[in-house]
Amino acid sequence: MDGAAAADAYLAWWALAGVDSAVGDAPVNWLRPSPLRDTVAALPRPAIQIPQRPADIKSFRVWLADSPVQPEGNWNGPPVLPAGPVDAPLMIVTDLPEEADMKSGALFSGGAGALLDAILRAMGIDRASVHTASLALARPPGGIITEPDGVLLAERMRAYIALVRPRRLLVLGDRTARALLPDDGGNDLRDFNHGGGNVPAVATFHPRLLLQQPAAKAECWRLLQILIEDMPS
Repeated sequence: MDGAAAADAYLAWWALAGVDSAVGDAPVNWLRPSPLRDTVAALPRPAIQIPQRPADIKSFRVWLADSPVQPEGNWNGPPVLPAGPVDAPLMIVTDLPEEADMKSGALFSGGAGALLDAILRAMGIDRASVHTASLALARPPGGIITEPDGVLLAERMRAYIALVRPRRLLVLGDRTARALLPDDGGNDLRDFNHGGGNVPAVATFHPRLLLQQPAAKAECWRLLQILIEDMPS
């Protein structure tokens, strides 16, 4: 490209960016948000209808498995249901089942499950005493949960946790933490409000990330120690 053509291309680029003159008559605040962006942000979001849910845990589990109102009805694979006792000393919530979980029909199977078992042993907790659940009961296409579905899944999980009544809550993964726990200024131990009361909660890395990034195990163990220290003996 010769010099003249390069100069024309350069000027055309700036014109597309909205800079078509070197000097204007009035000052311009280049940091001011775009009016279009402000208008879009101000548009109300459509209301999301929260379906009626059973009030006891046995009926709730049947509703999870069979009700056609569940978002998972449009996804592939049978639902992977929560498992574990009521009034559990610890409840673990993840975002969605892994591929191995979909094949086995149980959460935390495969490599991620083996690592979780090792973590629980280090905490002095028997897996059989833990209640496990996931926001989504199956894997959506591409592993992507849309915003309307995400709201429904988070509200559904809040209602389910209220029925399980765990004494402590362990939230795995950033997506799960953003759905369930508010940003409270960086506190590690948080109060999770499920509508029927509060339960102490800690959010940390998902085992699948720890398998890919072993260096994160130190921070994960620090957070787990906070949860252990706060658990009743």
